[in-house]
Amino acid sequence: MTVLLRTRVTAIGPEVADLAEGGVIILFADGSPPELAEVSVLHKTEEGPSVGAPQVGASIAIGPVSATITAIGPSAWAKVREIGHVVITFNGAGSAERPGEICASPVETDELVAALKPDTVITIAA
Repeated sequence: MTVLLRTRVTAIGPEVADLAEGGVIILFADGSPPELAEVSVLHKTEEGPSVGAPQVGASIAIGPVSATITAIGPSAWAKVREIGHVVITFNGAGSAERPGEICASPVETDELVAALKPDTVITIAA
């Protein structure tokens, strides 16, 4: 397994749980503007991000919650590399609706909400 990104959650915005219940999380690197921090999972990168973007079939783990990437928008990985930002939608879609979105297989949203807390490790691997 090749780690493409390993990052640690540093803070959870007050609106994150509502989004996660709908199967969406927004990652933003520490230091994001306050209005974005409200809806974001703030994180600090520990490894990566890799030069190459993950491909369909790569894995995403958020603590104990695992999913498989089903689609990646054309600018999603560039945003991860530049500012630590990406929208992950757990809808199993075969194509991303937004250029900065990564789609992944559905997960139990209550487990996702429970996993989103400071110190949780998020890993994207191929």
